[in-house]
Amino acid sequence: MAEHNFDVVILGGGSGGYAAALRSAQLGLSVALIERDKLGGTCLHRGCIPTKALLHSAEVADVTRDAAAYGVQATLQGIDMPAVNKYRDGIVDKLFKGLTGLVSSKAITLVAGDGRMVAPKTISVNGDNYTGKHVVLATGSFSKTLPGLEIGGRVITSEHALQLDFVPSKVIVLGGGVIGVEFASIWKSFGTDVTIIEGLPTLVPNEDASVSKAMERAFRKRGINFKTGVRFQGVQQSATGVVATLENGEQFDGELMLVAVGRGPNTAGLGYEENGIQMDRGYVLTNERLQTSVEGVYAAGDIVPGLQLAHRGFQQGIFIAEEIAGLRPAPIDELGIPKVTYSEPEIASVGLSESKAAETYGQDNISVYEYNLGGNGKSQILGTAGFVKLIRKNNGPIIGIHMIGSRVGEQIGEAQLIVNWEAFPEEVASLVHAHPTQNEALGEAHLALAGKPLHAHA
Repeated sequence: MAEHNFDVVILGGGSGGYAAALRSAQLGLSVALIERDKLGGTCLHRGCIPTKALLHSAEVADVTRDAAAYGVQATLQGIDMPAVNKYRDGIVDKLFKGLTGLVSSKAITLVAGDGRMVAPKTISVNGDNYTGKHVVLATGSFSKTLPGLEIGGRVITSEHALQLDFVPSKVIVLGGGVIGVEFASIWKSFGTDVTIIEGLPTLVPNEDASVSKAMERAFRKRGINFKTGVRFQGVQQSATGVVATLENGEQFDGELMLVAVGRGPNTAGLGYEENGIQMDRGYVLTNERLQTSVEGVYAAGDIVPGLQLAHRGFQQGIFIAEEIAGLRPAPIDELGIPKVTYSEPEIASVGLSESKAAETYGQDNISVYEYNLGGNGKSQILGTAGFVKLIRKNNGPIIGIHMIGSRVGEQIGEAQLIVNWEAFPEEVASLVHAHPTQNEALGEAHLALAGKPLHAHA
């Protein structure tokens, strides 16, 4: 058994792990990065990137279907799923090559294999021990299911859904959160009959209530069926399809059922608890500096309670590397992390929802404004409905921005700067927003909240 010593040993090469590795190497630390599968993790290979590629193919299908509305003569002949998958894989491969090249160009020892913690600062891989002055746990997440609901056959997870080489005729999507609505959106654009089942009262239940309502309106208009507020009971499979039963006795049938009920922390059997790491229901507990209960051991990404987003893990990886190097970075404000749902329409949000803001500061101490995209020239060109919703503390900064509409995810950059830099509406109102862009909608909303609405009814 060989013993290897490093300044930093990182378990997991996804967004959090590879960011920690790259930044640590940049800061002159010796680094071992352990990954059992491919660098880039879920986000690059089974999550963010491949699903967004499919969503772009879906957008092309929708635009082609509606081409006549834009004066273009085109007909949608159908969806060639193997060709769609080839396009998607080409993007993933290019990014993967870029990432592996980047990591191999740095002073990073990449170790392929299943790593397991065998001592507080030691990870064992293929019979060799890698000991670090500091250890970073970044083992990511997996697609969860419900108790008693077995995955297999026609009951699939998002990983399986990405590998389909055909367009199903009819699908049940169990779960109306981000993953559920994105796949529902893709399949509907490809011509599939879709029904979403969500046990909570609304679709995208983690978003602001007005965004959830707008999403439901948009999905009704698109012909995406959904049933909310009734819990799932069970599913029967046959040779040709599935039948899902709800607790109220209602039944829905389909060719497949996608289970999209969230993601769980990938920590089982990795030796964390046995070596003193404090856990809660599989999650690794940390302080605000991402240190676990064992000194010198940190955790990043989906295994840390909070938003399961690639860009959160990425930023946490950078933070940990800087913390280890003694740079004392400012803690990451979880409330300031932007979220985007890439369905049609898109949802983008940062900061507090209206209900959370009212709960935190009192309804009388906040002001809310909704700017309708009907007044935005570029949104009309794109043919999208939606809005930009602002929440401010009275006589204070913007504390929440919530948007829904085609392509609004691209506006989250300015939105997160406004919230994180605690800008006042008056300050944003004095900035010039280019015309004609969807970005203007942010400017107009702030003009209205600053008391000088121009292209808005206030």
